[in-house]
Amino acid sequence: MSETARSADRTARKPPGLRERMRATVQAEVVEVAHRLFTEQGFDRTTVDQIAAEVGLSRASLFRYFGTKEDIVLGRLEESGRQIAAELAARPDGEHPWEALRRAFDVLTRSNEAAPREQVLSYLRMLQEAPSLRARHHEKQLGWQSGLVPEVARRLGADPDQPEDVRPRALAAAALACLDVASTAWVACEGTVPLAALLDRAMGAFEK
Repeated sequence: MSETARSADRTARKPPGLRERMRATVQAEVVEVAHRLFTEQGFDRTTVDQIAAEVGLSRASLFRYFGTKEDIVLGRLEESGRQIAAELAARPDGEHPWEALRRAFDVLTRSNEAAPREQVLSYLRMLQEAPSLRARHHEKQLGWQSGLVPEVARRLGADPDQPEDVRPRALAAAALACLDVASTAWVACEGTVPLAALLDRAMGAFEK
């Protein structure tokens, strides 16, 4: 490992400062209060002013922590996208890109299994039922796709900067579509079938 890499690694492992910890604490409180209100009242019927009042923030202060109301629900998706990309990059080099993508999604299926089922079901129902959340969620997943394409391209021996080679983006987009289908099915069956099994079936359909 080079000295530059060691320095970068030390920087990456540097613990967050007091300001960052305080910000994370406030954000977590806002998310907890907002999710309770969304569950009780529905996403569209819950206002930013209600959330801010319950947390003890002004409307302007709340928007310093979250850019939009939708981001209170979806703010963690960017980190999830980074985790998926890291899992993909860590897969064995000889593994087929499609299988590597499936295994990269294990970071989500493990999280799904570890969380209380009703909590996750409530969250995913909210994503499916609120049009503004669906649209914002789609935007976030396009970011996931962009994060996956370079590694998929590397595994295919393709150049991600050549738009005429559509294979890397097609594989990443198809895998994310399978994830969406599996998540929708998981909600429809009330979580009685594991998300991992539904994702296996969805992605396995392309291997027939």
